Amino acid sequence: MSIYPVEDFKQYWPENPSNLKDAVENYARGSRKLSTTVLGLVAEGLGLDRNYFDGDLSGEPMASHINFYPPCPDPSLTLGLAKHCDPGLITLLLQGNVSGLQILHNDEWIAVDPVPDAIVVNYGHQMEIVSDGMLKGVNHRAITNAEQSRMSIATFIQPSKECLIAPAEALHSEKNQPIYKRFHYREYF
Repeated sequence: MSIYPVEDFKQYWPENPSNLKDAVENYARGSRKLSTTVLGLVAEGLGLDRNYFDGDLSGEPMASHINFYPPCPDPSLTLGLAKHCDPGLITLLLQGNVSGLQILHNDEWIAVDPVPDAIVVNYGHQMEIVSDGMLKGVNHRAITNAEQSRMSIATFIQPSKECLIAPAEALHSEKNQPIYKRFHYREYF
């Protein structure tokens, strides 16, 4: 569901339950504020201007996916969500109170246990490219639980389709050439 800018999408959100639109609007505005803060801190950590990710790099409308995973008596038979890396810059993930998120690290799946009221921030493919490999896109998956259902909300921060994606120039020099090539985000798909 597209959630931000709120003014562009609120008219398409469901009418029921009656408080849904207000809840989604509050979530969307809070997610945008959080993503701007996180991206500013990431930029500073890379040695870039705090506003580096503003504009087209994070300008695509924000979308959220609400995922529901019913209990599965034998979780080894199915995945909730197969291995993947999100295509955008970052993903904000509310994983709920039931474990199910796993990340791939050194060819081993590691469980990311839920922390109450915490939001997981995953780097996507475009963050890996812009950082010229200094930050890695996170391969992850969701597994099912034998006893409990699980719900998660993923909010995607991604470039506009026409955005030119390239390693940040400040991260390379004559002796340190970029690893990744330039392209328009629309070409990624």
